[in-house]
Amino acid sequence: MNEPTQRPNATPGANGFEFNRPTIAGLLYLASCITGISAIIGVVLCYVWKGEPHEPWEATHYTYLIRTFWIGVVGSVAGIVTLLVGIGFLILLGIAIWSLVRTVLSIVSAQKREAMKDPETLFV
Repeated sequence: MNEPTQRPNATPGANGFEFNRPTIAGLLYLASCITGISAIIGVVLCYVWKGEPHEPWEATHYTYLIRTFWIGVVGSVAGIVTLLVGIGFLILLGIAIWSLVRTVLSIVSAQKREAMKDPETLFV
């Protein structure tokens, strides 16, 4: 398997907030709380960017965000199905909080240009 080469360092914005690729994907995930669909764009970008040249720390974010998306989808489906028996609301609330925490942790770590410690974990 060919390992992607590194791309040039991005420069932070005037206010110190850097719009690097993992940050953009994370912001799309957060925007899905309002739009309901932008997380799909974020996960597609993660898959595309994972195959392009990138810095080593970015690869862990792509894996982390991709897993966050798919586990969130499975959990949401389970929550919707179990709405009929009354516990679906709690499952949907838990998945929403879990997804938000993981996304914010990824954005914070991406701003520091640090790799995610365990990108394949189910937990935060």
